[in-house]
Amino acid sequence: MSNLRKIIIDDIEVEVDPNLTLIQACEQAGVEVPRFCYHERLSIAGNCRMCLVEVVGGPPKPAASCAMQVKDLRPGPNGEPSVVKTNSPMVRRAREGVMEFLLINHPLDCPICDQGGECDLQDQAMAFGVDFSRYREPKRSSEDLNLGPLVSTAMTRCISCTRCVRFTSEVAGITQMGQTGRGEDAEITSYLNMTLDSNLQGNIIDLCPVGALTSKPYAFTARPWELTKTESIDVMDALGSNIRVDTKGREVMRILPRNHDGVNEEWISDKTRFVWDGLRRQRLDVPYIREGGKLRKASWAEALAAAAAAIKGRKVAGLVGDLAPVEAAYSLKLLVEGLGGSVECRTDGARLPIGNRYGYAGNATIEDIDSAQMIQLIGTNPRVEAPVLNARIRKAWTKGAEIGLVGEAVDLTYRYAHFGTDRAALESLSSRKISEETKAKRSLVIVGQGAIREADGAAVLAHAMKLAENSNSKLLILHTSASRVGAMDVGAVTEGGLLAATEGAEVIFNLGADEVEIAAGPFVIYQGSHGDRGAMRADVILPGAAWTEENGLFVNTEGRPQLAMRAGFAPGEGKENWAILRALSAELGAALPWDSLASLRQALIAAHPHLGGIDQVSANAVQTLPVEAMGKATFRNAIKDFYLTNPIARASQVMADLSAMAKARAESPMAAE
Repeated sequence: MSNLRKIIIDDIEVEVDPNLTLIQACEQAGVEVPRFCYHERLSIAGNCRMCLVEVVGGPPKPAASCAMQVKDLRPGPNGEPSVVKTNSPMVRRAREGVMEFLLINHPLDCPICDQGGECDLQDQAMAFGVDFSRYREPKRSSEDLNLGPLVSTAMTRCISCTRCVRFTSEVAGITQMGQTGRGEDAEITSYLNMTLDSNLQGNIIDLCPVGALTSKPYAFTARPWELTKTESIDVMDALGSNIRVDTKGREVMRILPRNHDGVNEEWISDKTRFVWDGLRRQRLDVPYIREGGKLRKASWAEALAAAAAAIKGRKVAGLVGDLAPVEAAYSLKLLVEGLGGSVECRTDGARLPIGNRYGYAGNATIEDIDSAQMIQLIGTNPRVEAPVLNARIRKAWTKGAEIGLVGEAVDLTYRYAHFGTDRAALESLSSRKISEETKAKRSLVIVGQGAIREADGAAVLAHAMKLAENSNSKLLILHTSASRVGAMDVGAVTEGGLLAATEGAEVIFNLGADEVEIAAGPFVIYQGSHGDRGAMRADVILPGAAWTEENGLFVNTEGRPQLAMRAGFAPGEGKENWAILRALSAELGAALPWDSLASLRQALIAAHPHLGGIDQVSANAVQTLPVEAMGKATFRNAIKDFYLTNPIARASQVMADLSAMAKARAESPMAAE
């Protein structure tokens, strides 16, 4: 406690770290200081001057609290604690003056501005502004930028807080935005009028404190006070980002991030933010039965009877898709194994070890990246597989962490040492003698799914484990499927993988696995939310709920169980996934032993207690695999098209536009200059 500094803020005495800025010290004292340019996760700009406070005994003018540290304060004449005032007449006059300056050029757009109701400038003008302006000059106007199909711009409203510039350059790692000009001519612009090339760009919409940057797909569709807000979890990747789903009536209108320091901080990827229009298109809303080669609509009783008739007395295999909640995977496992069949969730062929949680969830947390001094990536491109996690690796790199990569050389937005693209590079790395000095560093090994999908995946994973053991590193398995860790936890796997599970199967129950090609022959029952590849191959279709339409448990890539909450209801006759499986089990005469989601969860947690620890990462004991010879192949990353990885994304018009833009950008030649 001795290194803390005592200061008095508005007659409240607090002890704070002397390295804090005054605005942070005020937050610790519970005193709110208005701000526009300051943001906890971005560098300090100190250019809006809204956060002015009075330092007693200091200069006879207010000080910017975001840019002044506690250690810079002068103590009283007899060593008394420094005194800071945030509501004195000097501060009030200063804030009114700053607000008057900010509004000189700001247009009176409030009635037609999409930010209305969530605008920091609006709120702070009400709280700290005056009702009259002394300026009668014509307002300045600026040309709007074309940043792409996601971010709508109205640059006349911009107050030059530079949050968007700092986010894109510091967090997203792109250099396409900046500020040009001085004084009245200063404006935020994009380099050579380029659109933004980042899958984190949507976060600048949340950061903008005025209506200069708003969401293009959401524009003019709803006001914030009309929306029902539901806290949930994202399933577009395996990170498990915390989100808020805003609905109007039955429709999802937008998805926003929630703060969770241990997972996504307060960022989300563009796919997470803008995929909601895919929840409206190509939906399965009634059961279907294939007759004479064509699908026809059917009633639930008819569809369940047809599915049960097909299953009875035949060999069944169950496939768990990438978006299935743990409850549905557990129900399918009990149902299919009760009929003597087998279930498999590793539909992409990943050689994840059965029953070895260290082998598929690792022993590192996402938060460990922040303090890591060395990070070794193996067969992964986190910029595409988990953009928010990649931003975290970039943050560690900016603090001095060394990054290494074995695999495809790609632009990760930060510099790294490239050790090679093939198995030989990994072998030489895992068998290298490592110094005690290096072992003493906090280090991390991150293994991607592309590394362990091939036939020698288990050997690759064993070498990665050996590298982690030799270098005293923690291991993180980076998954691409939101359902994978949870399904592995409940044992929805078969020894020998996908081929062994489906070999000789006469009936395949496909629970939303749309990335798998099922050969002709078996009778296919498809349960899912969208008319994608799986539904095209099906003989019976049972319409299920999407992840925003049912309560479900998902376990993220680090092994953290989190709850996705229902924000709306499935369209038409669509039902919750666990309920469909419960109804089918009754039709088969082998009813699953629960009638509600609560009793299903009780059974699930009784069988797998760690799944009851919501938002807790269980410690996994290190269980290494025997080191065997690897093949000769080069590593190939798991995801080729970031925007079209699942049926919801493939149904989204916005994702289709982004995918086409990314393809065109990759093909267009750049000038040498």
